[in-house]
Amino acid sequence: MSSQEAAVAAATPGLVDPMRLAARWRSAAEWRKVDEELDGEPEPSHLNTINSSGLFHIVSTDKLSVQYVGIHKHGHDVGTVQANCPAPTKRFAYYFEMTVKDAGVKGQVAIGFTTEHFKMRRQPGWEVNSFGYHGDDGYLYQGQGKGEIFGPKFTTGDVVGAGIIYASQKLFFTKNGTVVGTVSVSKDVKGPLYPTVAVHSPNEEVTVNFGKQPFEFELENFINEERKKQLAVVENQFLPPHLSHWIVRSYLLHYGYEDTLASLDIATESNPSLTKRTTVDEQTNMYALNHRKVLRQLIRNGDIDTAFQKLREWYPQVVQDEMSVICFLLHSQRFIEYIRAGHLEEAVMYGRAELARYFAVKAFANLLEDIAALLAYNEPAESCVSYLLEPPQREFVADAVNASVLSTNPNSTDSESCMYSTLEKLVRQLTVCTLDWRTLSGGQGEAFYLHRELRSRGGVKRSSAYSD
Repeated sequence: MSSQEAAVAAATPGLVDPMRLAARWRSAAEWRKVDEELDGEPEPSHLNTINSSGLFHIVSTDKLSVQYVGIHKHGHDVGTVQANCPAPTKRFAYYFEMTVKDAGVKGQVAIGFTTEHFKMRRQPGWEVNSFGYHGDDGYLYQGQGKGEIFGPKFTTGDVVGAGIIYASQKLFFTKNGTVVGTVSVSKDVKGPLYPTVAVHSPNEEVTVNFGKQPFEFELENFINEERKKQLAVVENQFLPPHLSHWIVRSYLLHYGYEDTLASLDIATESNPSLTKRTTVDEQTNMYALNHRKVLRQLIRNGDIDTAFQKLREWYPQVVQDEMSVICFLLHSQRFIEYIRAGHLEEAVMYGRAELARYFAVKAFANLLEDIAALLAYNEPAESCVSYLLEPPQREFVADAVNASVLSTNPNSTDSESCMYSTLEKLVRQLTVCTLDWRTLSGGQGEAFYLHRELRSRGGVKRSSAYSD
């Protein structure tokens, strides 16, 4: 770290280093990347007729139907076919179906999951790390040649399905739209699982559906029911009475929403259990409440000049070093406000006067590139750096200023506490727990992304949620 960078890191008391702030800066863009990754995860679309036993021929040009053409003399004459890619894992569940067009001579068709290096001349479930539901006996096979009683047999005209519930690490199988049963996936199973079908006697023919056509099984209803089961477990966990009230109150205190906090206290003053109480954390968060409210309002309204003025008047130590993180963020936001207003010449002049000095600091280099890129587009609001013009960017700067003011509290004993509210710490803990759980599950299952949860449940942005 250069002497200049060291000065930047030390210039704002109590705040995290500029590299961590830089990571938070791009949060809006990073959320978009998360969406793209989740939405763009490859899904099976057809059968892989190249990596196979060859004991079948393709019936349809779309590679969704196969027919057995082997001799069927022994157990190694199976025509097994995997999907063209493994089942996607970054979701709650995955499911596919198979229609038995013709059960053939013996009806030894099967559906299930296998790993990449599965022996294609064996039925799914007969080898380790594989699972198969078989039509001739209705048995379930799990990694060995001996099956177990599982469900009804299936034959010509039946539609059977196989799915994975990643949340509970279970496989489930269906017949004609009804769940037959479930089975836990052993943690010893290595590698991703491929949707797999098999034919094993003359004239057997099956067609698979990877979701391009409506399923016979009501998958969405099934997923909703499984989610309810999980939610029931969560809701059965005991929490101290009225905990949510104090978590919300601490959030409003931390971020300086003074007016909303006052309304909350008035609304709950008749409830003895919610009577205002003062704790050490609350005393810390009460610090400079009115000042922090004013600063937040100024920044949310784009009035950066007045915010600078107030900071110099109230908390000069926060902005006394022009190379500090806070000064960089405020100057950057002032430049952005010029762009928002369409004042490009003023933006260029301001950038040369106030932002040029920060190019020498490596920690700010990438952020400055994004800011400067706003000048390169005729319609910056439609560009790849448009997130800088959106309300969350102002909120980000307001949060940083709020934290810097909290860090000047002489009675504060924890410099990191100024960065996050109790609510945010809880959400971060939840996120870490879900990511750890996914790691233990081999990276399978949904991760917890708060923005998606809010969006899917009609949540609102914080910028419009409070009156302050």
